[in-house]
Amino acid sequence: MVIRKVDLEIVCGVTSSMPETKLPEVAFAGKSNVGKSSLINGLMNRKAYAKVSQKPGKTQTINYYNINDEVYIVDLPGYGFANVSPAVKASWGKMIERYLRLSPQLRMIFLLVDIRHEPSANDVQMYNWIVDNGFYPAIIATKLDKLSRSQAKASIARIRKKLQLGEETPVVAYSALTKAGRDDVWSLIEQYVLAAEEES
Repeated sequence: MVIRKVDLEIVCGVTSSMPETKLPEVAFAGKSNVGKSSLINGLMNRKAYAKVSQKPGKTQTINYYNINDEVYIVDLPGYGFANVSPAVKASWGKMIERYLRLSPQLRMIFLLVDIRHEPSANDVQMYNWIVDNGFYPAIIATKLDKLSRSQAKASIARIRKKLQLGEETPVVAYSALTKAGRDDVWSLIEQYVLAAEEES
């Protein structure tokens, strides 16, 4: 994917109604410190368009990035480790659930997990939640540069086992440092979203 245009076009908060969009949407979900903003910046070829923070829970809205007037990259609020009140966490959860259930343009979901660790209970819950809403997310295992090649291979096997993934479920290992895996993510978007839009 050659990135010609990037616009943060829509920001949807807890009390906002769901926007009516005309482009297909690809959503990214993951716990608060998994590197979601860094991944999205990498996909967009931007250094700091999606805000990266050392403090978990930076993303508190649903952010729609218009890419080339072809597709929206949708950044969902992080879960799990955000240092916020239970009430705020609950509101984020409701916001994500509302998006998954009500967005007519949602075509694909990526779930991010940390390649260094077995998926947490929150990761498993989110995966099952996405499946229960009728989607089968592709998995992105972030922070690839922290492991050796053999360690990464073993970690991906553990991720597949913990999430009970079928062989057909893509798992992409990604490094924000080297951008390894970036082209693989875009290839999946082009294969399962953009190509389908052209055929319809």
